[in-house]
Amino acid sequence: MGSKQRTYTPEFREGAVRIVIETGRPIPEVAEELDVHSGTLHSWVSRWRRDGSTLSDTPAEPAPGGRMREAERAELERLRREMSEKNKRIRELEMERDGRCHVVECVSA
Repeated sequence: MGSKQRTYTPEFREGAVRIVIETGRPIPEVAEELDVHSGTLHSWVSRWRRDGSTLSDTPAEPAPGGRMREAERAELERLRREMSEKNKRIRELEMERDGRCHVVECVSA
């Protein structure tokens, strides 16, 4: 008897990788739970880490000279702004918690 190769949708693969990445659970544990060979899930996670969250069957081509593409640069800038806003909010909440902040000063615009 020959074994039939299973195929998985990109959505399934992305979901499986997200479980591993976001929960920190071991790949073999998640693979068993999802009925996927642990080597297969390991390769998906490795590809995600290497290619920056791309889970397509064909890896993205690197930009010439190792430089970022415009879309990558825009995404990086967006993430930096988002992180800055979140860090500001964390500082505000910490000050509020510690009683060092007046309500007017900590309210975000």
